[in-house]
Amino acid sequence: MKTYRILSCAADLLLRLLHGLALAEEERALLRACVVRHVEVCGDTWEIVVGTQTVMDDALIERIAAQVAANYQLSQVLIQQNLVALAPAVAPLWEQIVRDAAAGDAVLYHTLLQADYAVDGNVIRISAPGAFGAELFAQSSTAGRIEHAVRMHVGCACRVVCEESALSGALPSADWTPPTVPVAAPTKATASAAPARAAKNAKAKELPANVIMGRGVSGEARTLGVIEDEVKNVVLEGEVFDPQANQLKSGAYILTIKFADATNGISCKKFFSARGKTTQEEIDAEVERIVKAIGKGGAVRIQGKIEYDKFISDYVLFIDSMERRSVPQREDTAEEKRVELHAHTKMSALDAVVPPKVLVETAARWGWPAVAITDHGVVQAFPEAMNTARALAKKGIDIKIIYGMEGYLVDSEDDARAFHIIFLAKNKTGLYNLYKLVSLSHIRYFRGTKKRGRPRVPRAVLEQYREGIIVGSACEAGELIRGIVAGRPDAELEEMAKFYDFLEIQPIHNNDFLKFDDRFPMQTDEDLRDINRKVDELARRLGKPLIATCDVHFLNPEDAVYRAMIQKANGYRDAERQPPLYLRTTEEMLAEFDYLGAERAYECVVTNPRRIAEETERFLPIPDELYAPMVPGADREIQEMSYARARKLYGENLPKIVSDRLELELKPILRHGFAALYIIAQRLVKKSNDDGYLVGSRGSVGSSFVATMIGVTEVNPLPPHYRCPHCQYNRFIDDGSVGSGFDLPSEDCPVCGTPLIKDGHNIPFAVFLGFDGDKVPDIDLNFSGDYQPVAHKYTEVLFGKMNVFRAGTIAGLQDKNAYGYAMHYYEDQGEAKGRPYIEHMMRGCMGVKATTGQHAGGIMVVPRDMDVHYFTPIQRPANNMESDTLTTHFDYHSISERLVKLDILGHDDPTVIKMLEELTHRDPETIPFDDPATMSIFTSTDALGITPEDLGANMGTYGIPEFRTSFTQKMIDDSNPDCFADLVRISGFSHGTNVWLGNAQDLIKAGTSTLKDAISARDDIMNYLMQNGIEPLLSFKTMENVRKGRGIAPDVVEKLRAGGIPEWYIESCQKIKYLFPRAHATAYVMMGYRIAFCKVHYPLAYYAAYFSIRAAEFDANIIAKGKDAVRAAIDALLAEAREHRGKLDNKKQDTLIVLQLAWEMYLRGFSCEPVDLYASDAEKFILHENSLLPPFTAIPGMGQKAAQAIVEARRDGRFISVEDLATRAHVPAPAIEVLRTHGCLDGMMESNQVELFA
Repeated sequence: MKTYRILSCAADLLLRLLHGLALAEEERALLRACVVRHVEVCGDTWEIVVGTQTVMDDALIERIAAQVAANYQLSQVLIQQNLVALAPAVAPLWEQIVRDAAAGDAVLYHTLLQADYAVDGNVIRISAPGAFGAELFAQSSTAGRIEHAVRMHVGCACRVVCEESALSGALPSADWTPPTVPVAAPTKATASAAPARAAKNAKAKELPANVIMGRGVSGEARTLGVIEDEVKNVVLEGEVFDPQANQLKSGAYILTIKFADATNGISCKKFFSARGKTTQEEIDAEVERIVKAIGKGGAVRIQGKIEYDKFISDYVLFIDSMERRSVPQREDTAEEKRVELHAHTKMSALDAVVPPKVLVETAARWGWPAVAITDHGVVQAFPEAMNTARALAKKGIDIKIIYGMEGYLVDSEDDARAFHIIFLAKNKTGLYNLYKLVSLSHIRYFRGTKKRGRPRVPRAVLEQYREGIIVGSACEAGELIRGIVAGRPDAELEEMAKFYDFLEIQPIHNNDFLKFDDRFPMQTDEDLRDINRKVDELARRLGKPLIATCDVHFLNPEDAVYRAMIQKANGYRDAERQPPLYLRTTEEMLAEFDYLGAERAYECVVTNPRRIAEETERFLPIPDELYAPMVPGADREIQEMSYARARKLYGENLPKIVSDRLELELKPILRHGFAALYIIAQRLVKKSNDDGYLVGSRGSVGSSFVATMIGVTEVNPLPPHYRCPHCQYNRFIDDGSVGSGFDLPSEDCPVCGTPLIKDGHNIPFAVFLGFDGDKVPDIDLNFSGDYQPVAHKYTEVLFGKMNVFRAGTIAGLQDKNAYGYAMHYYEDQGEAKGRPYIEHMMRGCMGVKATTGQHAGGIMVVPRDMDVHYFTPIQRPANNMESDTLTTHFDYHSISERLVKLDILGHDDPTVIKMLEELTHRDPETIPFDDPATMSIFTSTDALGITPEDLGANMGTYGIPEFRTSFTQKMIDDSNPDCFADLVRISGFSHGTNVWLGNAQDLIKAGTSTLKDAISARDDIMNYLMQNGIEPLLSFKTMENVRKGRGIAPDVVEKLRAGGIPEWYIESCQKIKYLFPRAHATAYVMMGYRIAFCKVHYPLAYYAAYFSIRAAEFDANIIAKGKDAVRAAIDALLAEAREHRGKLDNKKQDTLIVLQLAWEMYLRGFSCEPVDLYASDAEKFILHENSLLPPFTAIPGMGQKAAQAIVEARRDGRFISVEDLATRAHVPAPAIEVLRTHGCLDGMMESNQVELFA
C-alpha cells in the first residue's frame, strides 16, 4: 500500500486534530507548544511526529491517539515524540530565523541581529534596542514573525516576548506565563551568554588603535565593481566619508557613511542603541567617537553584509567592523631633491585640481627645499601656500615658497595670440611688480569672454615691471617651443630665447597631443624628444639654465580623472585623454630625461632648479600685521565723544558701572590702535543719519558701549537700567533678573518726576573684541538699500578713490556643480555608478576656482600713504570689463587682518523705516519699545482687529522682519513671548544652528527650561556662567567654544558641574553648532519692532511701505481684483505646497507671503485699487483714502525702466492714444500688452490717426 507524508507547520494543528478532547489548562498549554512536523499516512493508519520541548506522559499520548482515531475514523494512530531543546536548536539557526522573519526588511533584519535574546524554556525573550527597537518591532509584528520562523526551522512552537516595549497583537498577553511543567536545564552556552557579552563589552572598550568599530576586519577584500547582488559577508577596501549620525527620539542612532573604492560606491549603515548594561551616555560617546574617527574621510577596510534596503531603494552595506588602512604614499628618496618651478593649484580656473596646501605639504614631506606656485594668470593661491609653510615651520619643517605665475605674453595690446610665460618673484620688489602685472593684465589688457578670456601682459609692460622677476619660457604653449614646432629658423629661435632667464622643458608625454593633431608635424615620441633637445641646444648656446618641470595640474597620476571631469563639463571633447601632468619625484624626473645623458638630466632636473630656488629670497606675499587707515586725532576724539555722550545721558559724575565699562573698553581700543576704525564707522553712520536714514548695526558691534556712545549703534550693552533725560538720575538692575531694559516697568523719576527712559541689554564687551580686547573689530552696518551706493561713495571721500576697493571673493566649484560634473562624466563614459561613488569623485573637483566676485557690502581700505599692491593685486569682479568696480584680487578673508574691511551692507529695514517716517511724519526714534498693543501681535491678532480663524494664523507677525517666516511663527507658538527680551531670544534661536530644533524647543516643551533660561545667543552662556559663579575667563572660553560648534571639553564639563551648572544646560551647549550674537539679534529686533508698531498704529502706511519694498512679488493683477481673488490665489498656492510636501520654490514662497499680507490688509478693512496710468508711481505704493494705489512695477512683467519712462512722459500731458504712449515713453510692445491686460489702457485709442468717415 502506498505511503505518503503530509508536512505542516501550522501553529495549532495538533489541537485542531484533537477537537472534542477534554484537556486541563496545563495540558492545553503543553500541546500548544508542540509542532506537528509531519504525518505519515498509510491507508487508515497515521503516524504523527510531534516536536516538543517537554516529554508527554503515556496517558496523555494514549488519549491523543484515541481522539485522533475517533475524529478521523482511523484504525490506528501512532504518536512519536521528537524532544527539542530550544536553546541549542535556535542558536545555530538564529541568523536564518531572523532573515526569514525580516522578510527583506533590512532595517528590521539588522536591528534583530543586534538585539540580545535569551531562551527560557519555550519562551524566547528579545531585548528590543531601546524605544527605537520597540517601535520597529511593534510596527513589524516581529514576535509573530519570529514564532513562525522558529516553527519552520526548529520544528517546535515557542512564544516570543519583546521586552522593554509595549507591543501587542502578535505578542502574548502581559499575564501569560509558560506552563508549569518540567523543563530541561539551561544549556551551558545559554548560561554563559551574559558573562560572555560582558567580556565582549569590556574588550570593546580597549580597541586596537586601527579599529574604528567592531572587532577588526579579516578576510580578502573584494571590489564593489564585481558585486551585483546581496552578499552575506564581504570585505571591502576604499575610502569612507560624510558620516551622519541621526538620533531618533528613543535615543538610538542610525549612523550612515558613504564608502567608495576604485570601482564604485555604496551607502553604509550601523545601528546603535542602549541595551543591557550599555547606557545612553556610552552610546552617545561611542557614536561621537566613531564620527570623529571617520572625520572628513580616510582609507579603511570594512566588513559587513550587503543587503537591498527598500527604504532608499538601493543596496546598503550594514557594517560589522571597520578599521583604518594605511595607504602607501609616493616618496622622493633621492639623496639630493629637485625643486618644482611650474605648478598649478585649484586657483587655475577650471583647470588644475591640487589644493595649494596639499602641494606645499607634499613637497615638504618629500624633503624638497622649495616649490613654486605658478597658476594661470593669477596669484590667488599665495595666502594658502604661505599659511601652510608657516604651519609647517612651527613643526620644524622648512620649505620655501617661490611665488610666481604663468602669464599670457603678447607682443602688443592688439595681438590676438598670447604665449605662456613663467614669472617667479625673486624678492619683494619682484613681488610688487608681479602684483602690478596681475592688476594691469586684468584691468587693462584682459581679452575674450569672462569665461574664456585671458589676462594678458604686453611685452613692453613686462619690460617696465621686470625688475625682481625671473622669467621662464614655459611649456609647449610658450613662444619658444611653439617656434620650434613651427620650424622657425635658428636665428629667430635664438632671439626668442634671449628674452628669458631660463628655458623650460617637460616630460614628452605632457605634449602627446602634438602627435594626434594634424596641425603639428610631430608623429612619434622621438619627435617630442627632439623638441626638448632643441631647447637644450639653445640653452647651451646662450648659457641659459635649462629647467625641467612637470607643469603640475594634479598631484598623483590617478587624479587625472578629476581634471577630465572638469574639462569635459566645459566643452573639451578629448578630456578623457589627459596628459600626465602630475607631480613627479626626483627619480621619476631623472628617468624622464635620461635621453639627454645622465649629467645633463641631473643639471636640468636637480642642479638648475635648486639654483633658481636659492636665488629667490624668503618673503611673505602679504604683510604680517594690520595696516589701519590713519585718522588724525582719533584717540583723543573717541575718548572725548564717549565721555561727553555718557555724561549727557548719565550725569557729570558717572555711575561706577558706566565709568568702569568705558575704561574697560577704551584701554584696549587705544592700546591696539582701533580708535580709527571706530571713528570711521561713526562718520559713516552720522552721514547716513544726517541724510535721513537710520543705520542698523550687525554682528557684535552692539556689544561695545563706546560704539553706542559715539553713535555707531543704538544697542546699549549695559545692564538693564533706568535713566532720567532731565536730571540724569539712573538705576541699574544687574542681577540678571531682567533680560532687557525695555521690559522694565514704566516709572517716573523719583528726583524730578520726569518719565524715566528704559534701556540696556546686558551684553559683555568680550563678545566683540575678545577677552583681552585685542581682536580686530569687525564693524558691520546695515544701511538702507537706497542709501548704500551713497555710503560706498562716501568712503572715497574719506580715504581717497585709489584707497578703497570692494572686498573680492573667489567662487570655487560647490557640491551641486561638482556632482553634475562627475555624474555626467560617467554617463558619457557609459558607466553606471552609484551616488556614493559620484559624491566621492566630486570631492576631487570641489573648490576648484570657477570665477571671482565681490562681497555684498565689504570695502577694503588701504592707508593713504600706501599702494594697494603691497597687499594684493586688483581686478574687476568676474573679469567683467564693463564694470567700473575694482575688487581685491585675493579673497578678502586672506587679507582681512592686514587691511580694514568695512561692511557697508544694503538692507530693507532702514528703507522701510525711512518710507514710514515720510508717510506717517513720525520720527522712528520716538517709537517706544514697550507698547502693549505692538507686543500683543506676537501672540494674538486682537490689536489688528481680526480673528485668527479669518487670518489663518495665531499671531499678527506677517510682514514683520525676523518674525514673518513659518519657522519663526512656529517658534513663537511654542514659546509664547511676552516681552522684548523674549523676541531677542527668538531672533537668536532662528539664526543659530542646533540651537532651537532638538535643543531649546525640547527643553521648553518638557518644562526643563523656560524661554528665559534656554540658550539663544552666545552672550547668554557667558552671562549665565558668570552669574552662577564661574570664573570670567573660563566663562568666555566656554562661550567661544560653544558658539563655534566645538562643544565643551571633558575637564571643563567637570568644572561646570562642580560650579553647580545643571546637566541640561551643559548638554544643550554640547549640541550647538553656531550661536548668533545678542547684539545683532537686538539690533534686528529693534528695527522689526518699529515696523510692527507702525503696522498696529499706522496700518495703511505700513502696507504701502512693505509692498513698495516687495513690489516684485506683488501681483496687482490678482490683489487689485479684491479679497476673494486674493483668497483664491492663497488657497491655490497652499494646495500646490501640499502636493510638494509643504515646499514651494523661492519665487512662489515670496508671492505667498505677499498674498497673505494682502489678505490681512483686506480683513482690516483696507483695499487695493488697480494701477492708474496717470496717478500711480513708478515703484512706490500711494495712500489713497482707505486704499492703496499700486505702482507700475506691481504689474507682473512691467520693468523699472519702462515704469519710470511712463511717469516721466506723462508730465508733458495726457496720452492721446496707445501709439502716443509707446512713442513718448519709449515703452516696448511687451510692456504695452502688460498695461493693456491690467486695464490701464481701457478707453484709449490705439492710433493717433482719427478716422473722419468711419
